[in-house]
Amino acid sequence: MIVTLDDTNSSAIARELIRMREEGGAIALGRVLTLIVVATSDVNEDAIEAANEASGEHPMRVIVVHTYPDGDGAKLDAEIRVGSDAGASEVVVLHASGPASEDPASLIQPLLLPDTPVVTWWPDCSETHPAQNPLGELAQLRIVDSFKVAEPFATLAQLAEGYESGDTNLAWARITRWRAQLASVLDQPPYDPITGAEVIYRKLTTSTLLMAGWLAHYLKVPVTLQFSDDDLAGNLRAVKLFRHDGVIELRRTAKDTAILSQPDQPDQIVPLAIRNRFSVLSEELRSFAADPIYAAVLLEGVPEIAASNRELTEQER
Repeated sequence: MIVTLDDTNSSAIARELIRMREEGGAIALGRVLTLIVVATSDVNEDAIEAANEASGEHPMRVIVVHTYPDGDGAKLDAEIRVGSDAGASEVVVLHASGPASEDPASLIQPLLLPDTPVVTWWPDCSETHPAQNPLGELAQLRIVDSFKVAEPFATLAQLAEGYESGDTNLAWARITRWRAQLASVLDQPPYDPITGAEVIYRKLTTSTLLMAGWLAHYLKVPVTLQFSDDDLAGNLRAVKLFRHDGVIELRRTAKDTAILSQPDQPDQIVPLAIRNRFSVLSEELRSFAADPIYAAVLLEGVPEIAASNRELTEQER
């Protein structure tokens, strides 16, 4: 069900939510968090769909904010979605124009669920200093998604400059399963030291750089970045870890599988599905604790990779 409110205000929206709760009962109860989605001028249906899917694991109120500073006159329009149009969420889409767009935090505050955490998400990574944004100040957890940015080195440098505890990145969550598989291998004998690493990619993204930064920072070895022009699914193609007795390689072979090769062992087929936005968003919403590993990689690991790949950083300029 979708209800539209034209030329309205936050109080009227809150009253409408209460009315829908009273008439719909459980359809609007049991929310465990408020997710603020900061969108561009276009309605980000992809982000709303990801939030709706994630609500199956994390029932929530989703507030999508669009601001139009150059709009004529101060105006706030809203759309409320519940039921089949909102998954296990209730979705409030706000369109604020002119002076009404100047303080989006004040528009949202009356709509926050009481006594529950607040998460702010920038699906297009339009904010690189999220903790300093008024909508970020409302949140315990601030999420960006830098996966598709045009300048990955520069974007991660800006995110590092603005980083505060509670910031995270869906580009980091996209490599969780790669990191888990590699860490599991290194926890098994033989415990020979790693002497170097290589990250093979189809397109240079922030996920690629975060993977390389993680290896460089925690293994304390040189890491090289290698382009591949094959046509396999996914972007991150393979990670190689070099030891004196040979090479450990985790190499994607299909959309949902990879081959793990180790010295003196038969190759293993391991599950390694390409993750969609719903999957990584759900992962981030499972904990509101700061991620010190992400912080270390962003602040220290990625700069090491940037310093050793000057030619790639120059290509962005």
